[in-house]
Amino acid sequence: MYEIHNCLRSVFLATLIPGTILLSWLTGLVGLRCLQACLLIFFLIFVVLPLIFRYSVTFQRGILFLTFIKYPKGLDLTKPESVGLYATRNFYITVKDHDQDEDGVRVGVWHVLPSNAVRRFKRELRVEEEVAQDPDQQLDPAPGNERELKELSPAIRSEFPVVLPENEQLFYERLLRMPGGTVVLYLHGNTASRGSGHRSEVYKLLRKLNYHVFSFDYRGYADSDPVPPTEEGVVRDAMMVFEYIANTTSNPIVVWGHSLGTGVATHLCAKLASLRERAPRGVILESPFTNIRDEIRMHPFAKLYKNLPWFNFTISQPMYTNRLRFESDVHVLEFRQPIMIIHAEDDVVVPFNLGYRLYRIALDGRSRTSGPVEFHRFGASRKYGHKYLCRAPELPGLIQKFVENYRDAVY
Repeated sequence: MYEIHNCLRSVFLATLIPGTILLSWLTGLVGLRCLQACLLIFFLIFVVLPLIFRYSVTFQRGILFLTFIKYPKGLDLTKPESVGLYATRNFYITVKDHDQDEDGVRVGVWHVLPSNAVRRFKRELRVEEEVAQDPDQQLDPAPGNERELKELSPAIRSEFPVVLPENEQLFYERLLRMPGGTVVLYLHGNTASRGSGHRSEVYKLLRKLNYHVFSFDYRGYADSDPVPPTEEGVVRDAMMVFEYIANTTSNPIVVWGHSLGTGVATHLCAKLASLRERAPRGVILESPFTNIRDEIRMHPFAKLYKNLPWFNFTISQPMYTNRLRFESDVHVLEFRQPIMIIHAEDDVVVPFNLGYRLYRIALDGRSRTSGPVEFHRFGASRKYGHKYLCRAPELPGLIQKFVENYRDAVY
């Protein structure tokens, strides 16, 4: 009965617009030419466009990844200091999609040093003025590997009296290997680049907590190679950056995904588990969804189309057929690491109930030997929306507690 009701509702909504146009003509409110023009526009928007979407993989990828949306304009990603991220290394990693891939895909990466390391080596990094002017650097330091820094800093200073382009990689990797540290791999959502404003705010928050932060642009984004992205491709990019970190340091790694990046994060962790590779110690999912089918149906852009009887045929199913799925509701059951989900109730891009549904799936479906699953909601009255949970005053404490609880735990 419920399915019949839904079917009748979809047919009614699909015919509402053309029916209204036809009724207007029959009652003499519009002329024949206006009727023909309106019906043609309806046919193009609601029939032709969905059919183009169904049969064009390029169109599907473009709508999903939105690589053509670039902001802020004129941003030089080779200079992270232009967005306030001094003491940050820009470099590139080549991703090989298979053993026979000779050229690979180059992706741009940022390594943001933790606050305690910046303060300790500000002279060598030549950022004394920036540190003095940064109010975050004047706050009480968060817990970190202060003892290790104090013990090893004389030796590091003698080895690196000044950090230059010639020795920058060695210096950053030396600090990354220092015992007692924590590394966060940040996987951003669609549109723009690793240098977008709200993402830089997250890096600065994590830096203040004395974590190393790695962020990168998937293939097709920003200054990474202009290769059309796919789900397998962006997960492969994430895998290579994760492997670079894991091969450089034994310190614990936490994976943080935002929006579309949550789909990348869960798929990455599931793949690491299937390969029995080193895994992160925890996963933070900011504004996650269950899968692309659910997200597309509930996205604001889909309001005009989601009640069409042919919506699944022309939009949802083709993306699944072309392996553009990001099935976090499946992948959260395939790895055992602890999960923390954070979501704002006023998120209109990824509706709050999708994040909560993913939490219930993980809570109810994971094995007893898997790590805990946490969920933290942020009220609509606080107006954090889709991008600005990083401004919640309680978030640093939640992150610290999660990281400290599980940084040494193995599941």
